[in-house]
Amino acid sequence: MSILIVLTSNDKMGDSGKATGVWLEEFLAPYYVFNDRGISVELASPKGGAVPIDPASVAALEESALYKRYKNDTKLQQLLQNTVVLKKTFATGHDAIFYPGGHGPLWDLRYDEHSKKLIQDFWNNDKIVAAVCHAGCVLLDVINQDGTALVKDKKLTGFSNEEEIAVACESIVPYLLETELINKGAQFSKAGNWEAHVVIDGRLITGQNPASSEKVALALVKMLKR
Repeated sequence: MSILIVLTSNDKMGDSGKATGVWLEEFLAPYYVFNDRGISVELASPKGGAVPIDPASVAALEESALYKRYKNDTKLQQLLQNTVVLKKTFATGHDAIFYPGGHGPLWDLRYDEHSKKLIQDFWNNDKIVAAVCHAGCVLLDVINQDGTALVKDKKLTGFSNEEEIAVACESIVPYLLETELINKGAQFSKAGNWEAHVVIDGRLITGQNPASSEKVALALVKMLKR
């Protein structure tokens, strides 16, 4: 089994001066779920090479066992410094595609044409598509073979408007993910702020926030092993 993990290359929140990137927990928790079960992964990003990590996500995690494991994992640190250029990746050879969040994807991965094609290829070949938190934005502009939006009538979740307000970024982000998904016809659901919430609709798995990332990964593994 193999999973393609797609990470943002964007390190800035527009012209706000705020740094962003991958939200570390949303990558690390799923990565170790996959790694500990012998599932191979390929890491890719739009620009390739080193991916930016949101400094706030490091501060939120640095006292945890998960972060300590990462700091002692030189292999993983090297992987994060040497991601594959996204355009060089394909659905062939992978069983699922997974997108960790952080604010970064709102600016780059949503609009990445190869990312949209990858999601189409995974979906049209009966493979799993999964995203956590802000990374749900990668689904917004993906089109089905019949021309409809992939998210139309799909049950899913993502970072909620209330959570965006709680982190004081509602006027910084280019759009509110929850609102955009609803506008595209998605059946959006959410739990309270920072509560784990995972939604599964067929082969689509989404998580609301960092607390949901490990549960998304576990649901993905369970689906892979059916």
